[in-house]
Amino acid sequence: MGGVPYPLTVTVESVLLFVLGVVVFIIGLLVSIGLHELGHLSFAKLFNVKVTQYSLGFGKAIWSFRRGETEYGIRPILLGGYISMVGMLKPRATGRPNAITNTGMYGAFVQDARQASAEQIADAGGDDSRAFYRLTPWKRIIVMVAGPAMNLVIGIVLFGVLLCGFGAPTTTFTSSVDCVLPTSQSTRCAPGDGSSPAKEAGIRDGDVVLAVNGTQDPTIAEVSRVFKRSAGKAVTVVVERDGQRRTLEVTPQLATRDVVTDRGTVAKNADGSTKTQQVGVVGVSIGQSLVRQSPAAVLPATGAQIAASAHLIIDLPQRLVAVWNAAFGAEERSQDSPVSVVGVGRAIGEVSSMSGVPVVDKAYTILGLLASLNIGLFVLNMVPLLPLDGGHIAGALWEAVKRRAHQLAGKPDPGAIDLAKSMPLTMVVVVLLAGMSALLIYADLVRPVDLFG
Repeated sequence: MGGVPYPLTVTVESVLLFVLGVVVFIIGLLVSIGLHELGHLSFAKLFNVKVTQYSLGFGKAIWSFRRGETEYGIRPILLGGYISMVGMLKPRATGRPNAITNTGMYGAFVQDARQASAEQIADAGGDDSRAFYRLTPWKRIIVMVAGPAMNLVIGIVLFGVLLCGFGAPTTTFTSSVDCVLPTSQSTRCAPGDGSSPAKEAGIRDGDVVLAVNGTQDPTIAEVSRVFKRSAGKAVTVVVERDGQRRTLEVTPQLATRDVVTDRGTVAKNADGSTKTQQVGVVGVSIGQSLVRQSPAAVLPATGAQIAASAHLIIDLPQRLVAVWNAAFGAEERSQDSPVSVVGVGRAIGEVSSMSGVPVVDKAYTILGLLASLNIGLFVLNMVPLLPLDGGHIAGALWEAVKRRAHQLAGKPDPGAIDLAKSMPLTMVVVVLLAGMSALLIYADLVRPVDLFG
C-alpha cells in the first residue's frame, strides 16, 4: 500500500463504505474481546470458580441476560471486557491481626481491596470454597492464560488466512521496457537504442524477487538501491518463476533520473529546475504482488508480529512522548506510532471507503489490521503487572515457587499469596493505562496516523 495514497473521495458511497468498515471493525473487536473473556470464563467454570458477570465493554449494561449464576451483557465503552470471578483477592482471615497498621494511602488501598473481596464473597453466599484465590497456582495460571491465548489463536488463524488464502506482499518485477529510457520524462524507446539490461538478463514481468546480491527477501527500496549503486557492475538476482527458482545476472546501465524526495515528489534545484542524478538502471519496474505461502510460514509470521508488538511496548514511553508532541505540537505522527482502537477503527474505515482499490486489497488490509490488533492484545495482556492477566500469572508463579521452597525447607504451607498488597501499584498501572488510552484516542482523532501515505 506504499507510494502515492489512494484517493479518499467524499461521496455518499464513500461515507457508507466508511461506516461499513467501522461496523466490521466493531464486530471484529467484539469477537476478539468476547473470545478473550470466553477463554477465562470456560476454564473458571471448569475449575468450579463462581463467575457472576461476563461483560463486553464497560459502563452500564445496554443489553444483558442471566443464565444460571452468571449475568452476560454488552456495555457501551468498547475498550475491553471482563468476567467477575468471586474472590480474585485473598481477604484477611477473620480475627487475624492486621499486618498493616499505618493509616496512610498504602494501607487504605490494601484494606479496601481485601474488604471488597470479602464483601464479594459474602454477596455470593459467604462460602469462599469456590473463590478464585482458592485454586492451586497452576489452575489460576490456566484461567488467566486462557484469555490472551484466545487472542493469539485468533491472530494465528487470521495470519493463516492472509498468507495461505491471499498471500504475502512480495517484491516483484511488474513491468519492463525493451531499452533504458534516457531520462525520467522519456516514454518510449528511440531507434538505435540497445536492449535493456533486464531484457538481456532474461527478467520477465511477474518474476518474484527472492534475493538480490545475497540479500534474502529484499524490499522494493533494497532492490532499487542495489540497482542504482551498481551501474556497470553485475548484480545477481534470484527470482521465482512458475514455481521454479532462477538465478539471473543483470548489469545496470548508467542513466539520468529525477531525484525523488521521501514524500514521493520530484526534488527541485534552487533555480526551480528539476534535480537529476546519474544512477544505475535496468529497465524494469519494481512493485509488490501477493504470493501465496505454505502453512509453514504462518507461525514465523506470527512470531515476527509478537516480537514487533513486544518491541513497541518496550519502547512505549518514548513513543508516547512522540504521540504527545504530535497531538499538542506540530510534529507528524510516524507510521509505527502506537494507536488506540479508535485509530484502528478509523484506519479500517478509510480502507473501506478508498476509491479505485480492489476489494481483495481492502479485505487483506482489514484482516491484517485485525490480526495485528489481536497479537497486540495478547502481548499487552501478558505483561506481568496487575490488573493485566500477566500480573495474576506472575502472582501465581511466585506463589508456586514460595510453596515449593517452604516444602523443601520443611516449613508449613504459606497458603495463597496476598495480592492485595500490590493494590497501590495496581492503581498506578490503572491510572497510567487510562492516561495512555486517553492520549492515544485524542491523538487518533486530531492527528491520526497516515498508514497509506
